[in-house]
Order: sequence, then C-alpha cells, then structure tokens
Amino acid sequence: MSESVTSSRVIAIDGPAGTGKSTVSKLLAQRVGAHYLDTGAMYRAATLAVQRAGVSPDAPDSIAAVVDDARIELRADGSGGSRVFLDGEDVSAPIRTDEVTNAVSAVSAVPAVRSKMVALQRIHAVNDFVVVEGRDIGTVVFPDAQVKIYLTATPEARALRRHRQNLSAGRDSDFEQVLESVNRRDHLDSTRTVSPLRPADDAVIVDTSDLSLEQVLDELAGLVQTRTGGAV
Repeated sequence: MSESVTSSRVIAIDGPAGTGKSTVSKLLAQRVGAHYLDTGAMYRAATLAVQRAGVSPDAPDSIAAVVDDARIELRADGSGGSRVFLDGEDVSAPIRTDEVTNAVSAVSAVPAVRSKMVALQRIHAVNDFVVVEGRDIGTVVFPDAQVKIYLTATPEARALRRHRQNLSAGRDSDFEQVLESVNRRDHLDSTRTVSPLRPADDAVIVDTSDLSLEQVLDELAGLVQTRTGGAV
C-alpha cells in the first residue's frame, strides 16, 4: 500500500501518557467526522498477550514471538470509538490495569513489536479519514499526515489526571506512585532506540496542563479546520 494515499487523510496526535490524548482524539474525531484509531490500545493488547504468556519484559526475542502469534484487532463500538480484541476476546478493560500500564513501554520498545503495530495501524487507515493517536504517529507511522499535533503537560498534571481516572474507575490509586510511573514511562518512551517519543518537526505543540477538555478540543478543532479547509 502507498503510505501517501492514507497519510493525506490522517490527523496525527502524539504525546506522553496522561495528556488526555485518547479522550481528546475520540471527541475530535466525532467533531470532524473522522474515525478514531487508538494505537495505544493496540500496544496494550500486545503487552497483555506477553503477560498472559508469562514472558519477562526483559526478553525481547520471546516478546517478539508472542506478539507475532497474537491476533490484535480494533473494532468500531458504534460511538466513534473502538473495542480492542486479543485473539477474539474483548480486552478493552483488562488492558487498562496498572500491571499493563507499567509494562507497556518495555514491550513497545521491541522493534519487532513496533513493526507489527505500525503495519496494523496503516491497514486501519486505508481509504479512511482518521484521527490517530499514539507516540510515533507523526514521526514514523504517518510522517506525511495532513495535521500533526503533539499534546504535552507537566508530569504532575498528567499524574493527577491518571490518579483521578483510577479513582473514578474504582481502582486503588496513590498519587505519588502514579507520578513515579509517569516519570518512568516518560524516560523509557523518550530514550528507546526505536521510534523514541518526540514531536515531529512540523507538529503543533499544545500544552494541556492548564486547559480544560473543551478548551483543548476547541483549539484542535480550529487547527484541523485551518489545515484541512473543512468545517468542523
């Protein structure tokens, strides 16, 4: 498939964990009439497969073998979002546990895993208008995306959001532990040798630390309208 065919209809949203990428991307897709592609969920599903196989996060060859055999799918949920399936099982809830969160960076850093996920992401975008969020969408997956956005926020702001999400979901949560996890994941994501986390050279950087969800959404929708010339 020619990457340029799909990239022209891609809105790429990258950034570290806890910036609100998933929520903003889903709502932005609804506003601009696009489909939402949660690439982070795909990596989480891969991580869950590795954990269920009992493979250590320090064993890249074994990780690659497990993920190569795993069947990971995103299916539309009817509300603009998607459900994540691993070998036919809906794992949309299990992939959000702290155990998966703490291991996903290590699994994502394995080159063979990233290669498989990138191929799947490109397949999902064929002949479609999509909002795609992740950590290397504008730099690696769709370097020719029509719109590139990099969401960021302070570690403290991102940890507080994650902490509140955990509590709202009924999960035990300690803010200091969440902050430590955010900082650790930032370090792993930004220093990995394959597709390190960084803004694309032509991405618009948006700091969400002191912005409400509506403020972020309005800013991004305006940006998409300006770049694409379409009404939102």
